[in-house]
Amino acid sequence: MAVQPEGTPCWADAMFSDLEGAKSFYGDVLGWTFGEASTEFGNYTEAYADGKAVAAVVPPMPGAEDQSAWCLYFASPDAAATAAKIRDNGGEVLMEPMQVGDFGTMLLARDPSGVVFGVWQAGVHEGFEAKAVPGAYCWAEVFTREPEKSDAFFQAVFPYRAQQMEDDGVDFRIFNLGDETVLGRMKMTDEFPPEVPPYVNVYFTVEDCDAAVAKATERGAVLRFGPMSSPFGRFAALSDPQGAPFSVIDVSTTEGEMPKMFDVV
Repeated sequence: MAVQPEGTPCWADAMFSDLEGAKSFYGDVLGWTFGEASTEFGNYTEAYADGKAVAAVVPPMPGAEDQSAWCLYFASPDAAATAAKIRDNGGEVLMEPMQVGDFGTMLLARDPSGVVFGVWQAGVHEGFEAKAVPGAYCWAEVFTREPEKSDAFFQAVFPYRAQQMEDDGVDFRIFNLGDETVLGRMKMTDEFPPEVPPYVNVYFTVEDCDAAVAKATERGAVLRFGPMSSPFGRFAALSDPQGAPFSVIDVSTTEGEMPKMFDVV
């Protein structure tokens, strides 16, 4: 795989205080297998779908044992330059660019609306080895209560072209790199409890959405939304047993017409 274009979602990981519990849950629900924990890098453990690296799980760093969450990383050719752009556009760098052996360089940041995300400058680890196949990452959406802040920020930091959905009832935007749509942005409504912080919702591909939801809830996950059929696939939103939100989608089961979008200038 070539290094991803700047701004492409390229990797996802999550911290879990119960690492073995997380491995058991996602192994059951998404069919993941796991590599050896990398003790040199804080027991960072890669997850595989059909032998290809698709995500990672890691124990929390000391002092960060609060609620688990998935972190999405965006590709950058120069993490230090991206860090500067993040600061220049009202974001906050939570963890300065850090070289991870010869794998690459990472940073963690927060957008002006409170959404936490990562940036990855690839070394030998270029990111996802598979996408949109069962068990692999498929899609992500920024959920924010202040979309105007997130929209301006992400378009300033990454070379995105934005399109807005023509729907008075839903404030939904997509970001494109060239001809490829790489990210969604959804305004959080009053239906979200105030204690739920803004976040990036990561979608993993499954063969059967309803079966995945049944397995997940049987294993202690909470169903938040769905399953629902859409033009993009049949999907559902869940919180895993340790509280990390994620979604599952069966991209082969589609229903309805694609929504109309208009370019945002």
